[in-house]
Amino acid sequence: MNPTKSFLGMSSGKFLGFVVTTKGIHIDPDKVQAIQELRAPKNLKELRGLQGRLAYIRRFIANLSGKCEPFSKLMKKCVSFIWDEPCQRAFDEIKNYLSNPPVLAAPISGKPFLIYIRAMEHSLGALLA
Repeated sequence: MNPTKSFLGMSSGKFLGFVVTTKGIHIDPDKVQAIQELRAPKNLKELRGLQGRLAYIRRFIANLSGKCEPFSKLMKKCVSFIWDEPCQRAFDEIKNYLSNPPVLAAPISGKPFLIYIRAMEHSLGALLA
């Protein structure tokens, strides 16, 4: 862990590509910036690279599979790679979402849990809060 502040213990620091603080776990801003500076993929290899980066931070992106659904048609065999408007909108939406990513926090003892479930035609998501 790389501490940014230290006082008889860690108050915050980077750990496994995330920033851990007393308030919760954040995405490393360097990782967010790297994704936001990416150009739209021009081929399957670049799309796989984007999906790999997003998979690493998937717990911070609500309904990631739904947001990435336009990319799935490009991943199929024998399909020409054509980055169309739905792909660009999805890419822009993900970048916009990451401009203010959520913070993962530990549950508060004694408070009830809520589960939110969303089912769409091409994806299913759940959130335990």
